[in-house]
Amino acid sequence: MAPFKRHAYDAEFKLKAVGHAVEYGNRAAAREFNINESMVRKWRKQEDDLRQVKKTKQSFRGNKARWPQLEDKLEQWVVEQRAASRSVSTVTIQMKATALARDMIIDEFRGGPSWCFRFMKRRNLSIRTQTTVSQQLPKDYRYQEKLVTFRAYCKKKITEKKIRPEHITNMDEVPLTFDIPVNRTVEKRGPVRCLYAPQGMRSHPSL
Repeated sequence: MAPFKRHAYDAEFKLKAVGHAVEYGNRAAAREFNINESMVRKWRKQEDDLRQVKKTKQSFRGNKARWPQLEDKLEQWVVEQRAASRSVSTVTIQMKATALARDMIIDEFRGGPSWCFRFMKRRNLSIRTQTTVSQQLPKDYRYQEKLVTFRAYCKKKITEKKIRPEHITNMDEVPLTFDIPVNRTVEKRGPVRCLYAPQGMRSHPSL
């Protein structure tokens, strides 16, 4: 039995097949270019990568960064954001990477989702989910003093406006901060800690 011969296709050929598949479908592209439909599906997933490599490149071997200096700066940015307890998403990573590429005059950089996840794998980053959200009052928050001041303010307004007990309605409210905590972020593998702990408000006993 004759040995099976593998065919190697360069990036330019793959992109042509992808373009045909986008317009007419995967099966039509497979017939047009005489290839297996599974290859068309695979190449469509790699479209962002194919557009960033040389047209003559035939395969993706290894996991080496094409722009290591850009990734060095991006990794440092992620570390700084997490040190400041700021959430980092894959979308913000892509936006920051695009901005860095523009500053570094890297015209061929696209920075799509597939590149982002390869960058995270190279730099030992993963998406982490928090287990708790710890919202603490500021250290200089003087609870008793503010309580007395608020009661005095309410008593003054009740007297000024001649508010009677039947005019008062009691309702439970949950105060929210505009800095809404998120429950997922990109983080270095290894550390176990609360991912995002903003200074927020905490409800107090009824006055």
